[in-house]
Amino acid sequence: MQELGGGVAAGTADDAAAADIVVLAVMWPDVPRAVDGLDWSGRVVIDPTNDFGPSDLNGRTSSEVVAELVTPGSRREGRQHVRRPPCSPFDPQQAGGQRVIFLSGDDDPKAKAVVGELFEDAGFFVIDLGGLREGGQMQQVGGPLAGLDLIRLP
Repeated sequence: MQELGGGVAAGTADDAAAADIVVLAVMWPDVPRAVDGLDWSGRVVIDPTNDFGPSDLNGRTSSEVVAELVTPGSRREGRQHVRRPPCSPFDPQQAGGQRVIFLSGDDDPKAKAVVGELFEDAGFFVIDLGGLREGGQMQQVGGPLAGLDLIRLP
C-alpha cells in the first residue's frame, strides 16, 4: 500500500461494483466471471480489456460483449487504449506531448463525458470514436488504430 499511496484498500468485487465508476481490470477470459451476479445499475463501467483473439468475439467488439454481460441498468463506456511502449507504460506525457487515448461508448453521453474528463485530468489527450461498435472496430486487431502509440504534440 505504501507504493500506491494513502487511501488505498483491498475490497471485494461487490465493493468495487458499488462505486459510481468501475474499471473492469481483468484478463479477457475472466470477464464473464468478474461481472456475473453483480448489480451494475447506474454504474459507469469502463472496459479496457484487450487480451483476446478476434475469433473470441463472433463479429462483435470486446466492449459490445462486455455490455451484453453487465446488467442492463449500467451506463457502459468502452475504452480500449492504444498499445503503449514498454519503456513508459503509464505516462500520459511523452515526447513533449500527450499520449492519445480513445473513448467509445453507448447509452449515456453524460457518462461518456465523465469518463473523458477522468482521462483528461490524468493528462491524456482523449479522442471520442463514437459508439462501442464503430470505436471498437477501429481499435481491435486488424483495425486502423490497432497497435498505434499516438502522441498529440502542442
